[in-house]
Amino acid sequence: MTLDAARGTDRPHTPDRSFLFVLGSSRSDGNTEILARAAAAQLPADVPQRWVDLNELDLPDFQDGRHETEGRSAGETEELLLRATTEATDIVIASPLYWYSVSAQTKRYLDYWSGWLNLPGSDFKQRMAGGTLWGVTVMADSDHVVADGLTTTLHHSAAYLRMRFGGVLTGTGSRPGRVRADEQAMIRAKTFFQQEAPLARFPYEEGARAGT
Repeated sequence: MTLDAARGTDRPHTPDRSFLFVLGSSRSDGNTEILARAAAAQLPADVPQRWVDLNELDLPDFQDGRHETEGRSAGETEELLLRATTEATDIVIASPLYWYSVSAQTKRYLDYWSGWLNLPGSDFKQRMAGGTLWGVTVMADSDHVVADGLTTTLHHSAAYLRMRFGGVLTGTGSRPGRVRADEQAMIRAKTFFQQEAPLARFPYEEGARAGT
């Protein structure tokens, strides 16, 4: 697993906070990673950051064996990824917008979440509850409403696990490095992780609350 760390500037934060940045691009140093690192650079120096590049992991396609296999155990790479996921207080999904949703690498990672829900001894849902999920994505389109599908995927995943959702930092860029020219995206990156992350709720839960 590829891990590295970065340093940032001081700001108030919750003690024992730690970030896992999950890179889901098929290209290294792509626009989404550039934007994610710009946001990460604003985190306090004493907040741990772990970076995982899904494209570099020897992780097979997810096989759903919930009803066929008893006592399934995770392989070495899967176990490392599971541990990194559950040990972080904040998970940042950094995926380019591919066909109006997350990349194939990112979707495979989220599919593994389904398997971890039923992995003996993982307590995955309980350990994820109360954590915070964030998203970062860059797209060719200048109208970022086209990323609503990606946002819904991440928001509903957070809602299912009773996590908080900090939203999605969006930018425009197609050619390598082009996101740096998106001044508004780079400005938003400076304060992205400072905003409140409310508890994610499904639309029907919000409707029920409003009716009470």
